[in-house]
Amino acid sequence: MKSAVGSVKNTSWSLIFTDFKEITKAKLAVSVVFSSIAGYFLGAYQIDLISLLLLAFGGYCMVGASNAYNQVIEKDLDALMNRTKNRPIPSGRMSVNTAMVVAISLTILGVIALYLLSPKTAMFGAISIFLYTSVYTPLKTKTPLSVFVGAFPGAIPFMLGWVAATDDFGIEPGTLFMIQFFWQFPHFWALGWMLDEDYKRGGFKMLPTGKKDAGTALQIILYTIWMIVISIMPAFGFTGRLHLSIAAAVIVLLSGLVMLVFAFRLYEKRDNVSARRLMLASVTYISLIQIIYVIDKFIS
Repeated sequence: MKSAVGSVKNTSWSLIFTDFKEITKAKLAVSVVFSSIAGYFLGAYQIDLISLLLLAFGGYCMVGASNAYNQVIEKDLDALMNRTKNRPIPSGRMSVNTAMVVAISLTILGVIALYLLSPKTAMFGAISIFLYTSVYTPLKTKTPLSVFVGAFPGAIPFMLGWVAATDDFGIEPGTLFMIQFFWQFPHFWALGWMLDEDYKRGGFKMLPTGKKDAGTALQIILYTIWMIVISIMPAFGFTGRLHLSIAAAVIVLLSGLVMLVFAFRLYEKRDNVSARRLMLASVTYISLIQIIYVIDKFIS
């Protein structure tokens, strides 16, 4: 009997943990934390473990809070789409009130953790939550420009790490911001292409032309080119203390050209398979160049 009760408790806690991961979009949150830590390593003169832990914890809380607010706001629309109908709120596993408690708690904890690093870090984290939930989320059903708006909070993490390490905002974190800003367009439009039919069920307008057509594919190519240009700028001495060696810049350039090839293939074929390959290439690209930037700093 005791064993059965213990099993039920374990299952209950497991479900709660699973729903927490879903309401905060744990995989996305971890990738954001990774970007922030990369930015911290680039900016830091000396690595401080406590600061890293505060940045990781605060970063996860802020992203988790944004995603929880988003799922509260979009609960009815999520129920209409295949990819989101089993989320905690539309499936009935979590109430709106519980989700709001999670979101508010994470917001408070995140702001406190980032404020302990520096007021500027906390400010940028709070701006990210505000833009994501109060501007980007409502615009998703109104206009494709929502992706442009959403690119601002989405570009903050890489920059946030530098600010956390230096308590300063200048050309260096601005460059990191621009890299991730331009990267988001090919990434999210590739995702929007793949999920276009499902997004339309929820009334979301994610593609720039509203269609899976040559116009959308061409814009993906153009933004990918801008992303590559910004990514190699630190090799030319224009970005202050943020710089790349020639060897690192070549690797970054080649990585970007691989992603560009996938963008051209999407333009040529205009199918979901090509969009998925581009999306996966974009995920690989942003993680890879962040690793390259960090390694290059410490070996140059």
